[in-house]
Amino acid sequence: MQHSQTHLRSRPISAGQLRAFESVARHLNFRAAAEELALTQSAVSRQIQSLEEDVGVSLFHRHTRAVELSSAGGLLLRAVTPSLERIDSAVRQIRQSVGRKSVSLTTFASFASMWLIPRLEGFQRDNPDIDIRIDASDVSVDLNVSDLDLALRYAPAAHMPPQAIRLFGEQITPVISPWLIKTGPRLKKPDDLAQFTLIEAGDAHHTHLEWLTWRRWLDSHAAPKLEAKRWLYFNYAYQMVQAALTGQGVALARLPLIAESLASGDLVEPLPGLRMDSPMAYWLIVGPRNALRPEVLAFCEWLKDQAAQTREAIGDVPDPETLDRLD
Repeated sequence: MQHSQTHLRSRPISAGQLRAFESVARHLNFRAAAEELALTQSAVSRQIQSLEEDVGVSLFHRHTRAVELSSAGGLLLRAVTPSLERIDSAVRQIRQSVGRKSVSLTTFASFASMWLIPRLEGFQRDNPDIDIRIDASDVSVDLNVSDLDLALRYAPAAHMPPQAIRLFGEQITPVISPWLIKTGPRLKKPDDLAQFTLIEAGDAHHTHLEWLTWRRWLDSHAAPKLEAKRWLYFNYAYQMVQAALTGQGVALARLPLIAESLASGDLVEPLPGLRMDSPMAYWLIVGPRNALRPEVLAFCEWLKDQAAQTREAIGDVPDPETLDRLD
């Protein structure tokens, strides 16, 4: 079915047509799709025919006993499937949240995994009537237009809005598993790192996170020409720490994210006197539309309390220009 460009319709595609299309494409069977959608087979056929007329091409190749997606159908399916999944997920959240209190927040994946989630059980225990939704993504979300209540960000002070609350700063430090420090080569000074696998962020050399590189740390500690036994690169901080926990090498870690592991003895800081300051800090931003909701206020107070504990654990002393933005 091919139509000239002048005959293509420009009105929006109906959701019913897309539901029918996705079901037929998934089953490759009109009868099975009709049963799933609680429609007659002829109704599903009419939905698909109408959709094909709207887009201007055939979306299926129809054979005697089977159907298969055309190339255009495959292209449309790749767009329709995640879109319908997001819509269904949003509807489920709306239905579940009716009459319930909830707090939604956005933060980056490593912070969620290494700092927020391990502490969250305490808040849930003390506030059993408040639901929490975490959107872990490295993409910054605009709280002015999203449905999220809070953002936990990682940035220098100059990049934060005036209302941002500084939770804590950070230092960078080498960490190693206690097993490797006992069974591996001696590690008493920076030059000893040449006997180890060094773990770092794979993209740090090509992004604004240059201060997270081993090369910068080594340059700062009089070992600029040191070459590691081998290198191990990961995309995320929690992957680097997991590799260190399992004895695969020495990771250059962000102190606030591994303070609990150091306190428990799961990780060891072999060179504690050689920490390196980072220009970054961790921040709380509250969406303007939700700042006064009691559940949001309760979660913010809990976050500030947890942040104070982290500052104490890592000996964080904020920069003078951020003191008035400290929680």
